Amino acid sequence: QVQLVESGGGSVQTGGSLRLSCAASGYTYRPYCMGWFRQAPGKEREGVATIGSDGSIMYADSVKGRFTISKDNVKNTLYLQMISPKPEDTAMYYCAADFGQLCSSGLKFGYWGQGAQVTVSS
Repeated sequence: QVQLVESGGGSVQTGGSLRLSCAASGYTYRPYCMGWFRQAPGKEREGVATIGSDGSIMYADSVKGRFTISKDNVKNTLYLQMISPKPEDTAMYYCAADFGQLCSSGLKFGYWGQGAQVTVSS
């Protein structure tokens, strides 16, 4: 059974940095696509960044140049490095994985983690 477990969330001030991790387990073949999503109170969930098994990476315009997605295939762990976060980055962050398709803007991920809260204060 595929499991995704996020960690590393917490409170950070603008100008600081934070790294989220997502430990993945329960699968034999690596996912075709993994990604980070977020949902702020009262708002819809939005994509933050994705990384494909082919090495392709996509970012939301709002985080380009500030966030970096990466993965360690040996540790089966996905990361999101957040540099100089802003208060508007405050949200619950979710890790997601899909084993059927490469990353695309319309991909519906099959597996999700439970989320990690990130709170950014000015």
